[in-house]
Amino acid sequence: MAATNWAIDPAHSEINFRVKHMMISTVTGGFETFNAEVETEGENFSNAKISFTADTASINTRNEQRDGHLRSAEFFDSERVPQLKFEAKEATAPDADGNYTLHGDLTIRDTTKPVTLKVEFGGIAVDPWGNTRAGFEINGEINRKDFSLVWDAVTETGGIVLADNVRIHCHVELIKQQAAA
Repeated sequence: MAATNWAIDPAHSEINFRVKHMMISTVTGGFETFNAEVETEGENFSNAKISFTADTASINTRNEQRDGHLRSAEFFDSERVPQLKFEAKEATAPDADGNYTLHGDLTIRDTTKPVTLKVEFGGIAVDPWGNTRAGFEINGEINRKDFSLVWDAVTETGGIVLADNVRIHCHVELIKQQAAA
């Protein structure tokens, strides 16, 4: 079967994260500039080749001071390492609900670690303009310190300012690319 290429639709996709702040609330954020390339056999995503990047300078937590700190060398070091990357290594066969477990390598700064993501397949549909689209909800969790994001601070009472675990939550819509003539 011929390979099928898919591209992420940034207008209908979100790459988000959540992390506990002072252990009493959750801060959410995301990346505004990102790209993904996916290659499948037909419309079967079981053995998809997936490559994803996000520009770390595009981080947005709706607080410019915090975003500047996250771009700094204490976190993403966006000037020196402008992108984070994910390369899929293996996807399980879909379960009875059509959902996958995706294993791959995540690189943040200069550190690459294996991660496991749960992927809920939303289905495939043709839009009003004839484009074939596929939708996914992707969830996972990483320990930020595993990726050299080690900044820490403690409150006056000894509480932790920023949790180590970061939850990943993405809404992704892919568009099937037309075969080259």
